[in-house]
Amino acid sequence: MAAPEDSRPGKDPGRGMGTEGRVLNVFSHGVLVLWALMVTLPLLWAVMSAFKTDRQIFTSPWALPDGLHAGAWGRAWSQAHMSQYFLNSLVVVAGSLAGTMLLGSMAAYVLARFTFPGNRFVYFLFVGGMSFPVILALVPLFFVMKNMQLLNTYPGLILVYIAYSLPFTIFFLTGFFRTLPSSVAEAALIDGASHTRTFFQVMLPMAKPGLISVGIFNFLGQWNQYLLPAVLNVGDEDRKLLPQGLVALAVNQGYKGDWSGLFAGLVMAMLPVLAAYIVFQRQVQAGLTAGALK
Repeated sequence: MAAPEDSRPGKDPGRGMGTEGRVLNVFSHGVLVLWALMVTLPLLWAVMSAFKTDRQIFTSPWALPDGLHAGAWGRAWSQAHMSQYFLNSLVVVAGSLAGTMLLGSMAAYVLARFTFPGNRFVYFLFVGGMSFPVILALVPLFFVMKNMQLLNTYPGLILVYIAYSLPFTIFFLTGFFRTLPSSVAEAALIDGASHTRTFFQVMLPMAKPGLISVGIFNFLGQWNQYLLPAVLNVGDEDRKLLPQGLVALAVNQGYKGDWSGLFAGLVMAMLPVLAAYIVFQRQVQAGLTAGALK
């Protein structure tokens, strides 16, 4: 009796699939390399331009700087008021990020762990908030903040940032809390811990990778937010946030501006987010892949 075709000596049933896999692997790596170059080259160019003089930026834009001209950093920090804008953004983002993570984690834990009437409705209500364009709410939001006397204030921006970031935070953390083992929470409740203590001392530390991941995303979005402060924070020059300051600096450049100072300001705005991602890179990756391993 003839042997099946797949079991004949010298026959490699996975040969064709292996070739296709290698081609797909080379293609995917090529796309990733191209994407990495598209992302990193503009950043490197901005960093190089921050250490050049204005003349070098226009005469040799692609060449390395002939020296580390750090004067642009000092001008951007003091004369362009980047120090004040940086401090304002730090205050607003710190408050909004803390509020977003606290409220978002609490709401996500309840939606993921407890069954009650309207659970799915509340969850999809938050998910629907992700698809709502914030630009459509700017006019009514402006008048609401004006009636509450929260225009041009730090608390007003913090509250708006929290409301803006909650839908994605709850969506992300709800799926993450569902992957955590229920036996640990049940053991804590049996030992006499309240639901509040179980959440803060047991479940929240277990969700650290997910919290760090969504925290990085929220920090990135809130730190670079321009539209909301441009509408709700226009009264006092000293209360402008970093994106507003960068836009004002770029607009005031004209054709005879301090371009090296502008690039130094851009790099200053990038450094906190880049540093946060580098420090928490492993936790971000663990949080994004936690649900895929269950």
